[in-house]
Amino acid sequence: MFSSTGLFKEVPCPEGPKCQLPRCIYLHTKERAINGVNGSQPAQEVNGIVITDSADSDGQGPRKRRRIDDGEETAFDRSEGSMSRNAPSNNASKLPVSSLPDADASASSNTKKLLRPSEASPKPLESAKRNVSPPPLRNKPVNLSSTISQVPATNIVRTLTKPQKETVREDLNPRLLPRPPASHSIRFVILSKLHEQLVRLNDELIKQQDPSAKALELSQQELITLALDEEEKAAKDNPSVYSNVVKLRIVKFKNMKLEAWKESRAERIALDAASDVIANTEPPPPIKTGLTTLEEVALLPKLVAEQEGLQKFGYVVVPPSDAEINAAKKGVEASQGWEQCDRCKTRFQVFAGRREEDGALTSGGRCTYHPGKQVRPLKSKTDAIKGHVESTYSCCSETVGSSSGCTTANTHVFKVSAPKRLAAVMRFERTLENAKVSSGQAVCFDCEMGYTVFGMELIRLTATAWPSGDELMDVLVRPLGEVLDLNSGFSGVFPDHLTEAVPYSASGWQSRYQKEDGGSQAETDNASLMIVESPSVARDLLFSFLSPTTPLIGHAIENDLTAARIVHPTIIDTVLLYPHPRGLPIRYGLKLLTGKHLGRNIQTGGASGHDSKEDARAAGDLVRLKVAQTWASLQRDGWEFKEGIPTPPLPKDSPRGQTKVLGSAGARPKRF
Repeated sequence: MFSSTGLFKEVPCPEGPKCQLPRCIYLHTKERAINGVNGSQPAQEVNGIVITDSADSDGQGPRKRRRIDDGEETAFDRSEGSMSRNAPSNNASKLPVSSLPDADASASSNTKKLLRPSEASPKPLESAKRNVSPPPLRNKPVNLSSTISQVPATNIVRTLTKPQKETVREDLNPRLLPRPPASHSIRFVILSKLHEQLVRLNDELIKQQDPSAKALELSQQELITLALDEEEKAAKDNPSVYSNVVKLRIVKFKNMKLEAWKESRAERIALDAASDVIANTEPPPPIKTGLTTLEEVALLPKLVAEQEGLQKFGYVVVPPSDAEINAAKKGVEASQGWEQCDRCKTRFQVFAGRREEDGALTSGGRCTYHPGKQVRPLKSKTDAIKGHVESTYSCCSETVGSSSGCTTANTHVFKVSAPKRLAAVMRFERTLENAKVSSGQAVCFDCEMGYTVFGMELIRLTATAWPSGDELMDVLVRPLGEVLDLNSGFSGVFPDHLTEAVPYSASGWQSRYQKEDGGSQAETDNASLMIVESPSVARDLLFSFLSPTTPLIGHAIENDLTAARIVHPTIIDTVLLYPHPRGLPIRYGLKLLTGKHLGRNIQTGGASGHDSKEDARAAGDLVRLKVAQTWASLQRDGWEFKEGIPTPPLPKDSPRGQTKVLGSAGARPKRF
């Protein structure tokens, strides 16, 4: 026999309705479906239910049926492409009455198929509601236009208000980009022109004095931020045609009328409000150690840094002697105030108490420097062919050696690192015994420093409780020497903070920072901090929370201890807990460690600088994470807590009762 391959499908069957072949190669009409095939029973209606043979009448297999919304089933006829809904009351009536058998006609249940029950519809399957193809997207794209459309559009100028966002202080200086499309000087000129047009439009809006458009006005800092955003967007989105894109943008603002500027501002405010609504503000998952607070503190001795060997990396473990201090003072007198600038490396002279002729604090004039670090490109095997790639500055991407700097300061500054010379300004003090401090307490602390005529001095000191993060103290500090530069881009302390700060008092501190009954601790900003009169006063306040055995936690803590002139024997440094693969003095930054291990972004203030409270809490959380990891490792080794003390398992050959616990005499715990 040969395969028909469908050649006879259009030829009527010679047998007609009498054909008994289940898979006939000829064409059959619908009468065959009614009369039945191969001796099977035709369609019947029994008790209001339509039943039919399981084999399809046209010999092409069973028909496909699709469920629709009203519960009916739709049958598709493959041969003719027709579709019919099988309803028991209507479809059954369409069949010839003579062809319908009696209600008691027998039919095999194995070859009958229910089309639709007339009494109760079946319960829909849960699996039928699932999206099978295509699979759902994990991050569903958000339609901002639909979100903005939900904002009442009756009078957008009057109904919209600017979202309350924290103002970030920034200078009119192009933002740092990994691959800038142009040099820093070109970007600065373009940014200045762009800012000029934005200021013009904003001034016209202010002069109109329209109360309904008050929300559309921008402050000076907001204008700078908007100009930076526009320039950065063009630099990132269109780096190859950056100059043309920004120039067209400037021309558009130059020709823009006031009404168009209002509409643009209203749309921007609506877009920011919509972005705030859809933003994912879910905080990172909390750190779970599985321990109580006292048990966490009891594990801290395993993380305490050994004092031996730390001195060569800048840690002061022994206060300088009187002889060393006197020698340092004689050296300062002999140098007549000549120092090397910490930024541009220029030699200049410092006049403590100001120069008599003109009241100047330093010589050498203004300081031009690069605030960023040098970025050295990775070595490649093709360097011998293509040539060596020059290092660049992270602040402006200029090649090292091609320019003197991209930032200008009013004066040169310097930094002192020698402990004996630091002690000549203010002596180091050891932590003394303090009966008021409990044994189950740990402290995180961080300092901010600024440049004075004595080098780098303490200007803010913050301490928080560990592991809760509650604030213990946060004060501004009036330095001993005249201020040269507060280093606000890093310290977050500006001149008005020091001049407008309220003098510190115990009663005032309690009313501002202490927890109220049943309430949470109030968060404060730099503008509302109190100020103490000297670094020694701030150090004494910190000593009230410490004893020699109190763990003191911080990141690169040697800098903070040196600024406060403290020698503390029990320190936990996240630099040592999370070391760089190449070892000290190379180290990871706190921002990198927090983002990598905690999934949290810190130090995002830009030109507003760092927040010492945020840094102290971040260092504490990194230590909590290390405590959790340490305890998980100890548990695998069989350690357990007995009466709040971590205890190792008993050796098999040791007598019972001679177990050495963590912190006991002679015990040498396992190091991690």
